[in-house]
Amino acid sequence: MSWYLECLKKYAVFRGRARRKEYWMFILVNTIVLFAFTIIETVVRGDAAGSSGSVLAGLYNIAVVLPALAAGVRRMHDTNHSGWWLFVPIVNLVFACTEGEHGDNRFGPDPKAAVSSSDQSRWAAARA
Repeated sequence: MSWYLECLKKYAVFRGRARRKEYWMFILVNTIVLFAFTIIETVVRGDAAGSSGSVLAGLYNIAVVLPALAAGVRRMHDTNHSGWWLFVPIVNLVFACTEGEHGDNRFGPDPKAAVSSSDQSRWAAARA
């Protein structure tokens, strides 16, 4: 859940990089929330399979379209590709699944290295 909230905090931040974990956890939580909203609305309305769609899910989609685009662009940056690759079908999925570049690249510092060093300092503090 913290990865999801991290993406929401970076609501419209298109610069920088996003780890695979950050991006895919955001996608996973979005999928679960959309599924839950659809089920809730179907149960409340009492509609059968002939429903015209979920208003709650539609409103949620509108609310998270900008953070989803920003997270996708940052994910493309992590693989050292332009954010425009997000709009190329199949290729964007390959890049989103590819491990990010180690070390700094033209889009910023390695987010994995920053997390690893902060995790190491936390572990060292916990052991002391």
